[in-house]
Amino acid sequence: MQKQIYAAYDDEGLFVYQAFKPKVVATAAAKGTFGTGFNTNRLTWIKPSFAWVLQRTKYATKHRMNSIARIKLSHEGWLHLLQQAVPTQYDAQRYTNEEDWQQALDKAVVIHQWDPERDLLGKKLDRAAIQVGVRSEELSLRYVNEWILDIEDVTELAHTIGSLQKQRNPRLPETPKERLYPVSEEMALALGCF
Repeated sequence: MQKQIYAAYDDEGLFVYQAFKPKVVATAAAKGTFGTGFNTNRLTWIKPSFAWVLQRTKYATKHRMNSIARIKLSHEGWLHLLQQAVPTQYDAQRYTNEEDWQQALDKAVVIHQWDPERDLLGKKLDRAAIQVGVRSEELSLRYVNEWILDIEDVTELAHTIGSLQKQRNPRLPETPKERLYPVSEEMALALGCF
């Protein structure tokens, strides 16, 4: 299974997704960044795959994940997080032994993992999607206060796609096109891309 970062992006930044209760997303969309209800003291997962978030949240119908935020994140912020990310599973190419990896994981302020990717209608793809977990209050504050460029509530879009998926209707609404996101060779190796 191919491990490469796919994301919708432009010169300013890329889109990532997070799911919360509706009030958190509504507040964030109005403010342009997270505010009330977003806890900078706990692990927060950021995902560039819209399809993965749709699957995880059952098209924004899952309890406490029934609202989806599309976040425009600066490239600087995203790359800063990726540079610090430690895999949640042992990677023999990056760590000499499991003990070294476990120590790195225990101290990590950012973690990442690869999960099976699907398309918007739920069909399995032959690639993995990355998700990045921020577990440092300092980085969460930078995420909220420096790196987020804008936030949009895409819950209704998720519901529409979910309805079409139930009807097995392939005529999907337009969504930002996700394509290969370029990273350095060194970063690709650190993230376990291949």
